[in-house]
Amino acid sequence: MSASETRDEGRAALAAGIGCYTLWGFLPLYFHLLSNLGVGSWEMIAHRTLWSVLWAGGLVLIARQGGQVARVLREPKTLGVLALSTLAIFGNWTIYVFAVNAGHVIEASLGYYINPLMNMAAGALLFRERMTTEGKVAIGFAAVGVAIQTIALGHLPIVSLGLALTFCVYAILRKQVKADAQTGLFIECAYLALPGLIYVLSLQASGQGHFGTGAGVTALLALAGPATVVPLALFAWSARRLPLSAVGFLQFIAPTLQFALGVAFGEPFTPLRALSFVFIWLGVATFAYGAWKKTRVLAPG
Repeated sequence: MSASETRDEGRAALAAGIGCYTLWGFLPLYFHLLSNLGVGSWEMIAHRTLWSVLWAGGLVLIARQGGQVARVLREPKTLGVLALSTLAIFGNWTIYVFAVNAGHVIEASLGYYINPLMNMAAGALLFRERMTTEGKVAIGFAAVGVAIQTIALGHLPIVSLGLALTFCVYAILRKQVKADAQTGLFIECAYLALPGLIYVLSLQASGQGHFGTGAGVTALLALAGPATVVPLALFAWSARRLPLSAVGFLQFIAPTLQFALGVAFGEPFTPLRALSFVFIWLGVATFAYGAWKKTRVLAPG
């Protein structure tokens, strides 16, 4: 590949990375819009599981990974791990949708700020990955931020910790699966599709479902598929082509946008909660610096 082609691919990967995290950052707007149209959280989640399997299957076809899917289906152990990762990601989706619709977008954003730091701690504890000084300092800042957030809320930030923990568990489980992201996502969506379909059909049969009640709400419900799968596809494509430092910075775009949306929605943001985010952002900055420093060390001279 020529130097100019390498630069072009690098720019495309950066654009894809920014695109995926921006889409994730604005996801609360999508759920707010559905909520304003009368759609309940469980109905949103059911449609998300139902339409995602079609788009995930499309990605498998585009990537020509049908053979890999067939191989995974013949491996009971892999299917078992993917069943557990399905439960983890379903828990993450459920917490997130209910949090957004209950007006806890700021608390949800905190979860995605601390998730990379929790992943780093899990890597050190479970996989004996070496933790840098910057990593330890970042986790320390985050712990102080969570403690202050607990005081500000009057209780543990359950939403934040739940989102960070479920996604951390998901990442740990997916680390054990010897299959590409598209294949794993398709299997996970397939596990969820049948319960999702049963729930949607029961709502429609009882007259409580919103699918088909209007062009706008029907289109938005169907959009749950690409809203879930497209950002993940952009992430998978860009992550393989971007340096660790770039991914380290980009992954904080989504919670920053979510945080801004929460403030714009008028959610309570006291000085004490602001102080908690100062420590979280200090942790984020330290983490990002550590990722950049590591890349600089690994880069050829």
